[in-house]
Amino acid sequence: MAGRYFEQLNVDDVFEHEVRKTVTESDNSWFCAATYNPAQIHIDADYCTKTEFGRPLVNSIFTLGLVVGVSVQDTTLGTTIANLGFSDITFPNPVFTGDTINSVTTVVETRKSKSRKNAGIVTFMHEGFNQKGEVVCRCMRQALMICIEDHA
Repeated sequence: MAGRYFEQLNVDDVFEHEVRKTVTESDNSWFCAATYNPAQIHIDADYCTKTEFGRPLVNSIFTLGLVVGVSVQDTTLGTTIANLGFSDITFPNPVFTGDTINSVTTVVETRKSKSRKNAGIVTFMHEGFNQKGEVVCRCMRQALMICIEDHA
């Protein structure tokens, strides 16, 4: 399914995304290496045995990317011009290797762009949950979306 145009997104629309992902040790190791993040809490299992978590935490920026990424097919695939920003990003619970993450997106606000007649701004709230139903990530994202009439 392609994404939705500006006029097809309404406040309080909720998308329960079907795509889920079980996070692997390779996902976390690769992401930390690709982003040059050598934090022991993510990559040193021995070090982590001495922390309150007892094992490595999955990099939170990977978690954010996953939670937003699985939303694209249902919301913005081919219909977004650009992301304008992220705000209010929280990670209420940790993610560990083996956790399965699913996402829900809610449209929080929509408004026509003041500077582009062919676009509107949509504020999405993305929430990620682990297999126990615990919130592991929540954020607000503002996206510049293409209007239908520009593509009719």
